Amino acid sequence: MPTIHVDIVSAEGEIYSGDANMVYAPARMGEVGIAPRHAPLLTALKPGEVRVEDTEGKEHFFYVTGGMLEIQPHLVTVLADTALRGDQLDEAAALKAQQDAEEALQGVSGETDLARAQLELAEARARYQAAQKLKGKR
Repeated sequence: MPTIHVDIVSAEGEIYSGDANMVYAPARMGEVGIAPRHAPLLTALKPGEVRVEDTEGKEHFFYVTGGMLEIQPHLVTVLADTALRGDQLDEAAALKAQQDAEEALQGVSGETDLARAQLELAEARARYQAAQKLKGKR
């Protein structure tokens, strides 16, 4: 069975490197599924969950706050702004960040503040959803 090599890196360093059967990532326009021999693609990532199904069928989960996704027929590179392994997500902290972002959104004034607050809320919601999803898989 053909495989695709996956590298997930952030400013903090390499998060994951290995071969996979399938990769799922939160592209800006929607989630993409990437199989070996996928057509080349370069797209922005939105905050969310990256899932890697390795060659043994085991799924690995990562949370990214955004970044870029580069796909080549035999290589997937996730250049994340920030990335965490699924087991590093704290559901309580993610819920608190979401609540804080919602409160901040209530008191904004001006377009710049509104855009920043909306971005922070989207990121906090994505982190909380990823933490909830992974809660049962740990």
